[in-house]
Amino acid sequence: MTHLDIALWGALPYIVLVVLVAGSAWRYRYDRFGFTTRSSQIHESRLLRVGGPLFHYALLFVIGGHVTGLLVPEMVTDRLDVSENSYHDVALIMGGGAGVAAVAGLAILLYRRLRVPAVRRATNGTDRAVYPLLAAAMLGGLVATASSLANPYDYRLGVSVWFRSLFDLDPDVAAMAHAPFVYQLHALLGMAMFMLWPFSRLVHALTAPVWYLARPYVVYRSRAVPYRHPAARPGDAPATGAGRAPR
Repeated sequence: MTHLDIALWGALPYIVLVVLVAGSAWRYRYDRFGFTTRSSQIHESRLLRVGGPLFHYALLFVIGGHVTGLLVPEMVTDRLDVSENSYHDVALIMGGGAGVAAVAGLAILLYRRLRVPAVRRATNGTDRAVYPLLAAAMLGGLVATASSLANPYDYRLGVSVWFRSLFDLDPDVAAMAHAPFVYQLHALLGMAMFMLWPFSRLVHALTAPVWYLARPYVVYRSRAVPYRHPAARPGDAPATGAGRAPR
């Protein structure tokens, strides 16, 4: 191992984590109303209706594949009687298919952003850095997946071991240092993306409306014509309706 290996695979992941957490907290504290996607749907929705769901739903499968591949040790699938060939075939078909769909959705969204003048003007400097980085990271993942057809490298015995060792605060630098370059590049692009995450529109992924499930009743007042009792005097205040609306 070299000093560069130790810096990249031993120290950099924790620096990324600190920037991600501290940056998200800072953004929420000082830019709470900017903690959104800055939606541009009002300018064009036809391409957005296709590219948006395609990208986001496919990305959920991609994330699920990463979680399974990185966090689930090989001994678990062995105990479940899942053969190595079956595991890699499923990962290749489902992971590769989801990756292609996510890249296609992102391509549509990028085409829309470049094609529609109003959307293009709404793109800030951070977005111009994040979009190419996101595209490169996703393409790198596809290349790594495709390389498994010709390369017998088992990432669950290398990259996954390194990733899980980070949680033990004892990084297995050698496991990642001996991984093929395409896996190393994919990991570096992913870490760079997470460093920019708090300062871009990607931060909206942290704004899931979980409090909506426990929100209180809404108290409202009717805007109907106020009811006046026939015997009421001219100076009496009219009655107004009030109630509680269920969630």
